[in-house]
Amino acid sequence: MQKRTIVSMPGDGIGKTVLDQAIRVLTAAGFEANYVVGDIGWEFWCKEGNPLPQRTIDLLEKHKIGLFGAITSKPKDAATAELAPELKDKGFVYSSPIVGLRQHFDLDICIRPCKTYKGNPLNFIRRGAKNTIEEPQVDVVIFRQNTEGLYGGVEWSSPKGVVLEALRSHPKFMQNFGNVPPEEVSVSTRIFTKKATERILRAAFTHAKEFGYKSVTLCEKPNVIRETSGMMYKMAMEMQKKDFPTIELWNTNIDAQMMWLTKNPEDYGVIVAGNMFGDIISDGFAGLIGGLGFACSAQMGQSGIAVFEPTHGSAPKYADYEVSIVNPIAMIESACMMLDYINENKIAERIRKAIAEVIENGKIMTYDMLKLQGKPDVIEKGAASTIQMTDAIIAKLK
Repeated sequence: MQKRTIVSMPGDGIGKTVLDQAIRVLTAAGFEANYVVGDIGWEFWCKEGNPLPQRTIDLLEKHKIGLFGAITSKPKDAATAELAPELKDKGFVYSSPIVGLRQHFDLDICIRPCKTYKGNPLNFIRRGAKNTIEEPQVDVVIFRQNTEGLYGGVEWSSPKGVVLEALRSHPKFMQNFGNVPPEEVSVSTRIFTKKATERILRAAFTHAKEFGYKSVTLCEKPNVIRETSGMMYKMAMEMQKKDFPTIELWNTNIDAQMMWLTKNPEDYGVIVAGNMFGDIISDGFAGLIGGLGFACSAQMGQSGIAVFEPTHGSAPKYADYEVSIVNPIAMIESACMMLDYINENKIAERIRKAIAEVIENGKIMTYDMLKLQGKPDVIEKGAASTIQMTDAIIAKLK
């Protein structure tokens, strides 16, 4: 059988480190593939004025599957300041390359599972009845709409012309902002479409039905954001009644849900939300299973292209350490999601089992698992390096 080709996109900072370790684990587990490197991230913004070169888009178009490390993003003025001198004042404007990937390939479905590993010292615990200590088992999958909402990129500063006229046509704008000079106004839109909303809702309900979750929770804010959240809730009710009557539909507001995270996280199964709220709630649940060192994700759409990445950032200060100390598990788990996507489920389960055994054994722990500050001296204090954690997982595979 011909080997599959995977587009490896290390990106910035620790992305390069953790992606290398994930590929080591994939190889050790028996997954045979060719890896081609896709250029993406801050380096290419600085020297080319484009953090997502067309050549990388072409690679993904051809090979369909990408493993992505992490990127560095900075505010508008800081990004412009770091452009190569010959590129300045040429009209280049920085935008996130991962958001660009999502929108270019319409990777509208983002899946972020958050599941407790037995023995992880970072697992959430709470005080129960009669002063007992409880450690609820978290098994939640967040479905985040990935291309619309507040991340859609439709924004203005100092709106003028037809944009300003459109804003002034709304009575609420005139009531609250009508006397504000336009040069003091910035606007970010939150656009939902029925097509994309239907797709993310159906993906969430289908996953719940296939994997035996009893409920789908819509986590939005329809009592205040009435048009977008309200539309999503109405569509969810109609879909549940018509197509998924055996799956309960729960409705929570994002603010209340963040409070309930630590009251009864074991009650939740599948959660679905728009772009911003999905991002927020997935990080919240990740905190209950150990933090971003354990938070993986997949993003896919109807194009047949899928990209798999940890949800942590590039943490550039850690990339400069002589010995890498970052936790590679989120990246390795993202690679397992890729294996599931291409029907290499047995290899994925072997890797997950190896990770679980290392964590439960408790002898090899990265600095975050030991609750140490992320400084170079954590290795001297008993923390495993990135490579040592990977080595331990590979040893369990054997």
